[in-house]
Amino acid sequence: MRLIKNGNILFRDELNKMDILFDEEQILEVAENLQADCEVIDAEGLTVLPGLIDVHVHLREPGFEQKETIRTGSSAAAAGGFTTIMAMPNLNPFPDHRDVMEEYLKRIANDAVVNVIPYGTITYGEKGGEVSDMSGMRDLGIRWFSDDGVGVADDSVMEEAQKKAASLGAMIACHTENMEYRAPGASVHEADYAGVMGWKGIPSACESSQLERDLILAEKTGVKYHGCHISAVESIKALRTAKDHGADVSAEVTAHHLLLENTDVKGPDWKMNPPLRTHEDRMALINALEDGTLDIIASDHAPHTEADKNKSMADAAFGIISLETSFPLLYTEFVYRQKRWTLAQLVNWMSAKPAERFGLGKRGKIEPGYKPDLILTELGPESVIDKNSFLSKGRNTPFDGWTVNARIIETICGGRTVFSRKSN
Repeated sequence: MRLIKNGNILFRDELNKMDILFDEEQILEVAENLQADCEVIDAEGLTVLPGLIDVHVHLREPGFEQKETIRTGSSAAAAGGFTTIMAMPNLNPFPDHRDVMEEYLKRIANDAVVNVIPYGTITYGEKGGEVSDMSGMRDLGIRWFSDDGVGVADDSVMEEAQKKAASLGAMIACHTENMEYRAPGASVHEADYAGVMGWKGIPSACESSQLERDLILAEKTGVKYHGCHISAVESIKALRTAKDHGADVSAEVTAHHLLLENTDVKGPDWKMNPPLRTHEDRMALINALEDGTLDIIASDHAPHTEADKNKSMADAAFGIISLETSFPLLYTEFVYRQKRWTLAQLVNWMSAKPAERFGLGKRGKIEPGYKPDLILTELGPESVIDKNSFLSKGRNTPFDGWTVNARIIETICGGRTVFSRKSN
C-alpha cells in the first residue's frame, strides 16, 4: 500500500486537502487525515489528479522504431501525465488479424511503461478493401478499430465494417479524408495564407465529406462510432446533426487544433493532418467541446525523425508530438490564463470522458474502487517547454520555447511510480 498526503485532490470535481490510500489494484480510500503503515508520498504544494487518458497515440512500433518505440512513447506518456494511451495501428505489420495482434500485445506487455491499449485495423493493410479479422482480434479483447492515417473510401466497405463492429460490440474510430479533395503536395489549410506562402491547400471538405458519410452510416448500422481529430466547422455541424438523430457517435479534438490556427504555420513542425484551420474553425472547436458536440481531447502524438521533417512543406511528414505538452499547454491557456475552463472540466475531457466513452473500466476518477492511476502536478509556477528534454524520440513540435504554468511532477500507474521529475 501507498499513501498520498498533504495534496490538493481533485475529488468529485472539487479541490480539497485530502489523502489517498491505494495499492496496486485500486484506490482504497479518499479522506482527510488518513493513517496507514505504508510508504507515504508527500504531495505538499501539489495538485493530485486522475491519470490522463489519450485515445489517439502513434507509438510507431513495430516497423518504425527509428521514430518511436513502445518504451519511449509510453515513457513520454508518463512524463505528460497519461496513464492510459490507445495506440493507432498504422504499423508494419498492421495489426489486422489475430496472429499479428497477439504478437503486438506481447510486445506491449513487455515494454509499456503505462497502460497501452491497441487498435486493430478496419481493413486489411489499411487498404480500404477487405474488412479485417475483427472477430479474431475481438477474441483477444480488442474492441476498437481504426484505419488511422487514411480514410476508408468505399461506401460499401465502410458499411460492412460498421455492421461487423456493431455485431461484436466494438467501436469504429475514423480518420476521415476524402482524397479527391487533396492535391499532391498539399500541406496546409486551403485559404489565402497558403497562397501567400506558396503552399498547396487542403479544404475542409476533405475531412467533413467523408465524416458526413460515416455518420449517416453509423445512424443506419447502430455502430459505436468515433471521429478522430476533428478540425472544421463543417465537421462539427455534421456531428451535431448525427447526435440530434440519436446516433451513437462521439469525436475528439487535439490540443494543437484548440491552440493554433492556419496563420500560425511557419514550417514543417506546424504541418499536421488534418491541418490547422482558420480562427473561425478554432473557435468553433472550442465552443463544440464546451457544448458537448465534441467529447474528448486527444493528442494525435505523431513522432517523426528529423529527416522526415527537414524537407519542404510539400514533402515533409504530417504530424507533431504532443504527449508531453498537451496538458501543460491546455491548462495554461484555458484554465490559468483565460479562466475559461475549470480544472475539473479539462481533466474530465482528458480522463473521465475517454474512459467512459471507450469502455475502459474504472479509470479517470479519484474514487474508491477505481484504478490507482494518479498524477501529482505543480500548477502555477512558470516553466519552459524544451523539446530536447522530451522522453519521446520525436522533436517535431511547434511548442518548443513556450511558457507554461503546469508541470507533471510524478505519475503513478497501477499503484507504481512510473515517472518522477525529481529523478529526471
